[in-house]
Amino acid sequence: MKLLVTGSSGLIGSEVVAHFHGLGWEVHGADNNMRADFFGPGGDTRWNQRRLEAQCPGFRHHEIDIRDRAGVLAFLEMLRPEAIVHTAAQPSHDLAAARPFDDFDVNAGGTLNLLEAARRHCPAAPFVHMSTNKVYGDRPNAIRLREMETRWDYDDPAFAHGIAEDFPIDQSKHSLFGASKVAADIMVQEYGRYFGMPTCCLRGGCLTGPNHSGVELHGFLSYLIKCNLEGRTYRVFGYKGKQVRDNIHALDVARFIAAFIGAPRPGEVYNIGGGRANSCSILEAFVRAAALSGRRMQWEYVDKNREGDHICYISDLRKMRAHYPKWDITKSLDDIFAEIHAAWISRAP
Repeated sequence: MKLLVTGSSGLIGSEVVAHFHGLGWEVHGADNNMRADFFGPGGDTRWNQRRLEAQCPGFRHHEIDIRDRAGVLAFLEMLRPEAIVHTAAQPSHDLAAARPFDDFDVNAGGTLNLLEAARRHCPAAPFVHMSTNKVYGDRPNAIRLREMETRWDYDDPAFAHGIAEDFPIDQSKHSLFGASKVAADIMVQEYGRYFGMPTCCLRGGCLTGPNHSGVELHGFLSYLIKCNLEGRTYRVFGYKGKQVRDNIHALDVARFIAAFIGAPRPGEVYNIGGGRANSCSILEAFVRAAALSGRRMQWEYVDKNREGDHICYISDLRKMRAHYPKWDITKSLDDIFAEIHAAWISRAP
């Protein structure tokens, strides 16, 4: 079986490569290290590419830019994979505002290029798209909340399990990044519903793990733990540092992708995150990071939240568990912090 992973040197892409390689698949990766262009040296993922090439015999890296329509069409015609996992993206709210054409060309245009290439050359291949919870814009902030000592939480029993897939996406501020991801998300659904292709969108919460090249503009836990270890000052943008994210380890994402590919459905949507058990606020993350390193967290407060940012976001995992009952979260929040902490230490010069 042959798998194509776009963004294969990134956090989720590299985890998918390693997971499917372990399952015996022939894995091909498409990545042009655009993250280094977006975020500078701190975002460079070549180290991860080299790690995969060393640890996964037979893995093949392809220097593909998904914005290159003719190149993508020719590549899919040549490769004809049995499954596609699309993780390549421009992932930052702030950068999207500064580079709107690059953001849309990568997130929306690149996704369309891949979908159409798949329709022409391998329409039966399951197509898994890494979307984002930012497709809901800032509408989750309209949910009634209660302020607690270290976090915000939902004060509406309808959201006791978190936010489900039928939550509205309209009449909200998305950021340009969120808007480009909405366009891609809807297109992936449409290729499933209109053409009957086995596609799904995974609307990720806080995706994380030890192989993340975390930077300030993207990679919450990875960057936070790095700042703690290096004695850097971490900047908190608004909401008193009590904003909540649900954190899911990249391995659990890869495991769900494998479950979907094994029993695909057309035009599906899943909110994939750590759920309530793996949720934490920034203030709570500071305490956890300091407990691991023995170093007090250095931070400063900026009294302005990022545009379109969520005050509290927890994914409702019930649909995922109902459709794929053999899947569940295996990596706890303690596991996630410990692995990221160890990974930054191992990569220190």
